[in-house]
Amino acid sequence: MKCLIIAAGLGSRLRPKAEIKPLAPVGGIPLIDRVITTASEAGCDEFYVVTGYRGRRLREHLKELADQTGIKIKAFMNPDWDKPNGWSVLCARNEITEPFILSMSDHLYPVSLMRGLIKAADGLSEGIMLAVDSNIENPDINLDDVTRVYQEQGRIKTIGKVIKQYNAFDTGVFACTSDLFDAIETSIEEHHDGSLSGGVRALANQGLAKTHDIEGLYWLDVDDPNDHEIAEAQLERLI
Repeated sequence: MKCLIIAAGLGSRLRPKAEIKPLAPVGGIPLIDRVITTASEAGCDEFYVVTGYRGRRLREHLKELADQTGIKIKAFMNPDWDKPNGWSVLCARNEITEPFILSMSDHLYPVSLMRGLIKAADGLSEGIMLAVDSNIENPDINLDDVTRVYQEQGRIKTIGKVIKQYNAFDTGVFACTSDLFDAIETSIEEHHDGSLSGGVRALANQGLAKTHDIEGLYWLDVDDPNDHEIAEAQLERLI
């Protein structure tokens, strides 16, 4: 299965730990290396990484990782990397035509989380399925930054960082079909919203955005030094 990883953003909040956010080490291993090896162990065998800020250095690192591990990694540049993250997803439109996994480059999670999503999404033929965490009381989740989800009967009704009614968190791991590319383009054209969440909302409006509850598994979005400290302390739960 192919896996798309978006790693184009500026990542300024984690700058105290690394100039390039995906290369920030957790337990001595760069974030992006952890994401790729986790997905590889879960069953993904081809990786497409969209780079942006300091993209040349990141692509060099990914080539070294591919040479060392034998994992197939194709990295390319998003010239609009400073735009919302849906633009990075669209960069893969001509590269991936079959169902695929989409992951953020700064979200850590155990192999079992992605394996569970892949199993749940087996046979997915339209729309997307998002791995969600219904434990909205987790003290390690930054409520000011996490993407919130309101779901009903296994389907997303709405998603966003500022929605007031929510019952789950977006873990940053998706099973997708090419419908996602169309949905992001629709979001851009109709709402001037180039975010991934905008595309998911477009699919949710069509009833094509399913959810898979991770059922207590631990995950973390590593955005700033505080998140980094938590990741270091909770590393055993993230691998």
